[in-house]
Amino acid sequence: WFGEPALQTAEDMIIMQDIIFRTRPDFFIEVGTAWSGSLLMYATIMSALNHGHVIGIDIFIPDDLIERINSFPGLSERITLIKGSSTDPEIFDRVKSLVAGKPNISVHLDSDHSHKHVLDELNTYSKLVSKGNYLICGDTVVEDIPEQSHRPRPWGVGNNPKTAMNEFFNTSNDAKRFKLDSKIRNKLLLSNQKEGYLLAET
Repeated sequence: WFGEPALQTAEDMIIMQDIIFRTRPDFFIEVGTAWSGSLLMYATIMSALNHGHVIGIDIFIPDDLIERINSFPGLSERITLIKGSSTDPEIFDRVKSLVAGKPNISVHLDSDHSHKHVLDELNTYSKLVSKGNYLICGDTVVEDIPEQSHRPRPWGVGNNPKTAMNEFFNTSNDAKRFKLDSKIRNKLLLSNQKEGYLLAET
């Protein structure tokens, strides 16, 4: 997006812009920012709508990434970067302070894909998502991808966002507020998170 890599499928990016257009979030929180292309896209949509702010959280935010985002002054003012682990209580407290008092908040979880980490994120960040907004559990597709011996990862089949999401629904009272948005699911052909678009009903 504007020359910066975005580690999403094109269809998922189109769905994200549709969510932002329909829900007009005060804050869209992306947990796991990678190389910032998606942050710039969200900020672009928000700029066109004249509403909203993006928060990007990552353990790795190099100086050159910050410089590239700041090279788009009309968009960078809508982006706040937070360096640290999404599950660190101090990081979450900072996020809560930024979004305090705002009614429309959506969250995209797309950082460490291991079961425990994603489950911790779901239990933590779900509390910020209000009725009519989205909790997006990224890369649930990992459960359906065969193990790749040439590219070892600390997650894989049986240990990934989808298994974490299933446990979230089975064990968390807060999960009762959410349902899979089947309208979005049925639109998608090539998605990293077909079953991960969760809509808050209360």
